[in-house]
Amino acid sequence: MYIPELYKNENAEEIKSFIKTNSFGILVNQTQGKLWGTHIPLELETNLQGKEVLFGHISKENPQGESFTDNNEVLSIFNGPHSYISSSWYDHENVPTWNYIAVHVYGKIRIIEGEELLFAMKKLVDKYEATSKNPVKIENLSAETMRQINGITAFEIEITDIQAVHKLSQNRDDKNHNTIISELEERKDNNSQAIADAMKKQRS
Repeated sequence: MYIPELYKNENAEEIKSFIKTNSFGILVNQTQGKLWGTHIPLELETNLQGKEVLFGHISKENPQGESFTDNNEVLSIFNGPHSYISSSWYDHENVPTWNYIAVHVYGKIRIIEGEELLFAMKKLVDKYEATSKNPVKIENLSAETMRQINGITAFEIEITDIQAVHKLSQNRDDKNHNTIISELEERKDNNSQAIADAMKKQRS
């Protein structure tokens, strides 16, 4: 991913937190001779061997899974908040732009089965059921229901590189930076509010 030096994020803990918060990502690889992307949860977790990986799964009917063994190089894309920045907010003439946060994770994919698969599915379900009124537990599901797992291809991704960008008007002086934040906060939509908060945090 092209990232100007000014917008690089190299804070490892901040990046990990971002991935966990924005874990519905896009898995990209070469499938049947062309680029292929699938929108799925990709969970940053520690596997049974104690290594930090991404867990995920796709339907066995998805052709993407057939390519995992032939070419194990994959890209996982995680998108965060983004917002249009009007140049009318500046105290000088300039062009409009866009502020955003995103992370690309590169890695090697490996199909998992048996105990590893159940471990990954439990991590996924426990995370998203935590706030449910009546949380579902993998270990409490019937054998009949669990047979549906036979319809998925589960995998883990060994992380080889992470590239993170937070383009948050770092190139603006304090006056214009504060004006951008104020204008974003007036918009009230979630993306604008999130970018305004990120700008304040980054500048502080």
